[in-house]
Amino acid sequence: MSQDDRRGAEQAAVGTRRKRGADGGSSELVTSGGSTRIADDVVAKIATMAARQVGGVHEMGAGMSRTLGTVRDRLPGVTADSTQGVAVQVGERQAAVDIDLVVEYGLSIPDLAGAVRTNVVNEIEHMCGLEVVEVNITVDDVHVPDEQPPEPRHEESRVR
Repeated sequence: MSQDDRRGAEQAAVGTRRKRGADGGSSELVTSGGSTRIADDVVAKIATMAARQVGGVHEMGAGMSRTLGTVRDRLPGVTADSTQGVAVQVGERQAAVDIDLVVEYGLSIPDLAGAVRTNVVNEIEHMCGLEVVEVNITVDDVHVPDEQPPEPRHEESRVR
């Protein structure tokens, strides 16, 4: 969005207010022309997609979450969790995001976290109109391309 387009959108948004939904699970943008409800899951999905767009993000989610996601993906008729590794809190005008990542080995984690943070903020603010007050990133693991899980050791029995 160009600077002029953004300015025009901000001017058009004058007089709008946000109101928390009765169910507590969505954000509602109220204007003179009607209302728009944005569910927390929508914000989480946008944050997930924005984080995955950044090169160097290998996977999303903490260890147990990734393991359960792998098992769930193999079950017939069960859909994958499209927001694995992302939790959001959506308020009246603001959102906070927590992200768990696995990063590629060799990359600068602070630089990667900064790029993820910037992309997530930009996408949520652009698509939802919410102010993102924080994006907390936890790096749970580093992916090494040729790393194999350790094989069980077969020790000879000491007794017969």
